[in-house]
Amino acid sequence: MTEELAAVDAYARETEGTVVEVAEDGVVLDRTVFYPRGGGQPGDTGELAWVGGSMRVADTYKREGGVVHVPEGEVPAPGTAVTARIDWDRRYRLMRTHTALHVLSSVIWRGWGAKVTGGNMEPGVARMDFELDSMSVEFGQEVEEHLNAALAQGHPVQVLFVPRAAALADPDLIRTKVNLIPESVDPIRVIEIGTIDKQADGGTHVANTSEVGTVRVVKTESKGRGNKRMRIELSS
Repeated sequence: MTEELAAVDAYARETEGTVVEVAEDGVVLDRTVFYPRGGGQPGDTGELAWVGGSMRVADTYKREGGVVHVPEGEVPAPGTAVTARIDWDRRYRLMRTHTALHVLSSVIWRGWGAKVTGGNMEPGVARMDFELDSMSVEFGQEVEEHLNAALAQGHPVQVLFVPRAAALADPDLIRTKVNLIPESVDPIRVIEIGTIDKQADGGTHVANTSEVGTVRVVKTESKGRGNKRMRIELSS
């Protein structure tokens, strides 16, 4: 299995590693800074470089056996020592976006008691679906004000690894459907944002909500009865 540095240090931009497998779907390393897509967050892009060559990484995903770096062009041979380097500007924008989504879900849960039913993101833009009967433009404006106020408070963002039994007993984590995580996962990775949010999550985040900046609610829409969608984007 690949050692995934992004799970413990989202700010790591590069690492040394060794190619352990070259398959039709891509290159697997013994360790990597690349985040494999999942939970609505896209996989990282970047580069693998070695003596005498380099490979563009177009996408990253996880399968049994490790993290797969999807190649564009030449690939290194098994056993090659490489430097794995992510596209940092893209990753950091995704980190800011992901943290904004967590705070958004907290704002709507605390203010209106609505659970999240789905979500997705790209660098700087995202959408989240909620169990709500209605969602007006005015509602979106109100949420935007609460969201930006919460972000500006500068809440620290921490990565925790919680024993599964404790996670299942935590009412905040039950809200985020931690029970749907496969039973084999123990401990469970949790993102805690100050005193305002705690969610089981595998993605990358900034260290403090102040890094997100301001966020705009750009659209609200209905996706059916009891399912409403909000689209946001980073202001810069």
